[in-house]
Amino acid sequence: MRVFKFGGASVKDATGVQNVVRVLTEIGHQDTVIVISAMGKMTNALEAVVSGYFAQPQTYLESFQEVEEFHRRIVADLFAGHNPAIEERIKNILGQCRTFLENNRSPHNSFVYDQVVSYGELLSTSIVCAYLNHMGIEAAWIDARNCIKTDNYYRSAHLDWERTQTAVQQQMQGTVLKVTQGFIGSDDNNFTTTLGREGSDYSAAIMAYCLGATDVTIWKDVPGVLNADPRVFDKTQLLHHISYQEAIELAFYGASVIHPKTLQPLQRKEIPLFVKSFLNPKEPGTQVGKGVRMRPEVPCYIVKKGLSLLRLSTRDFSFIVEDNISDIFKLLHEHKMSVDLIQNSAISFSVCIYDKYNKMESLLHALRARFDVQHQAAVNLYTIRHYDDKAEQELLKAHELVLEQRTQTTLQLVMK
Repeated sequence: MRVFKFGGASVKDATGVQNVVRVLTEIGHQDTVIVISAMGKMTNALEAVVSGYFAQPQTYLESFQEVEEFHRRIVADLFAGHNPAIEERIKNILGQCRTFLENNRSPHNSFVYDQVVSYGELLSTSIVCAYLNHMGIEAAWIDARNCIKTDNYYRSAHLDWERTQTAVQQQMQGTVLKVTQGFIGSDDNNFTTTLGREGSDYSAAIMAYCLGATDVTIWKDVPGVLNADPRVFDKTQLLHHISYQEAIELAFYGASVIHPKTLQPLQRKEIPLFVKSFLNPKEPGTQVGKGVRMRPEVPCYIVKKGLSLLRLSTRDFSFIVEDNISDIFKLLHEHKMSVDLIQNSAISFSVCIYDKYNKMESLLHALRARFDVQHQAAVNLYTIRHYDDKAEQELLKAHELVLEQRTQTTLQLVMK
């Protein structure tokens, strides 16, 4: 069994869906599960629906109509204007989402987010599966919510591995091509949950682990894992081979090609991961595996933008020790802050965080009850794995340094 993951860029329009068929035709599709994300920027569009639902209830339907039109146009382009079966299916899925929005009584943003944003994957996989069958490739649509079982920590659900493994093995029987959704699962009450933004890679790894897959391939619009994001850095190099450990480090620091949680389940069963281009499917791309040295050995650059830097100090000049640090991390956890860098001295503590849930003001209020707090917003965190003097100087020339931290292999620079 193989597992393929196609992201939103690979199915952003009708041409993209047609290219998925080309890729599967070229490399084969028997004994294969394909995990598919929402089309293009559809997750963003559905997030806008949720935002409007809470902020301006009278206008969210306008955003939802754009979602409806987007998918109907793709169906029309793919099926030469008319295919009653898929048109009816898309209508029903969109109708379910609309009905939820009209009848929901929950005030909890994260719960509503998961119920609504998940429809992007349900729509994309329905369209791709229908087109595969239309083109003569037999494919079965599988609802990932019947496979991926989680708790109810909405927007970043935690997996129940035992129940998930049993469900995946039951749902994925047979050799016919399976088409399922990334990113989504369900809790004990069968409410939809999501695994965190960009969680489709993780979904693919979960499927591979549960099925004992021979390998996983993530199909991207880049030739493989690069040593830097080409949207940010001018000169990039393809990494032909990297180890699980190096890939985990890169993902942990924020490399966008691989989701941070993807590698652990693959490493446990030593399942190789390939990252390849869906534009050139025969090219080797990047292989991630056990005990593989990084080739070529070059500095790797990662940037996280739009973070906040907090500097805390005690008011009586007492040491920041275990009790204080424990209290700080408790507050960070309660406010669901993502911690990207920490640094402390005898009487000060600095932390670089991402405010995913817009709870910064509440956090600052809680921290200021005990500490003097300096808050610097809109900073960027640059991480260089395997840094050298040249790599460091290039960044320092281009940006204003706020804070730095280094180990033997990793340099982190908080910059404006």
